[in-house]
Amino acid sequence: MKRLVLSVIMSVAFSVASPAMAAGDVAAGKGKAVACAACHGSDGNSPSDMFPKLAGQHEAYIAKQLADFKSAARKNAIMAPMVATLTEQDMADLGAFFASKKTTPGAVSEELLAAGQQVYRAGNKESGLPACMACHGPTGAGVPAAKWPALSGQYSNYIEAQLNAFADGSRDNDPNSMMRDIAQKMTKDEIKAVSAYVSGLH
Repeated sequence: MKRLVLSVIMSVAFSVASPAMAAGDVAAGKGKAVACAACHGSDGNSPSDMFPKLAGQHEAYIAKQLADFKSAARKNAIMAPMVATLTEQDMADLGAFFASKKTTPGAVSEELLAAGQQVYRAGNKESGLPACMACHGPTGAGVPAAKWPALSGQYSNYIEAQLNAFADGSRDNDPNSMMRDIAQKMTKDEIKAVSAYVSGLH
């Protein structure tokens, strides 16, 4: 737990100390987002749970993920060629455009509601798992300044896949291993339940 608290402090400090990213332009981003529409939807609400919703996500978080895909800090065979020619300004513009859109609400599985709520709001004291809402907020809105993403309305399958990727280390672009440390404390059932729960948060 002490390591987690230190990771949180360092993550916030790192985000504050990082060089300022380019300011995104919504209008410019709209034109550039045409190439993203097939998978993520014209307004960032992906028509398929194979691809994440981008609508309503924080501008800086989107820009960071695009930069990570380009540098291969985050690996994805589909995204790598899509971002290969993007500039920092392009990434900021795309982030601004999608951040300006409203996420379509998701639905909570009644079967997993109670278990997911427990993990999200209270964590698991026995395993040392912290409450998800400590960083992502009670409504899943995240924290833009720290680049902690919004989760509300996101497809549960996508959230589950990312938590599993953090848990097995195949995704490792989280500052100070923060999400990897957390996901490795979670059982498969906890991951599935909390993924379903946050999808319906709004």
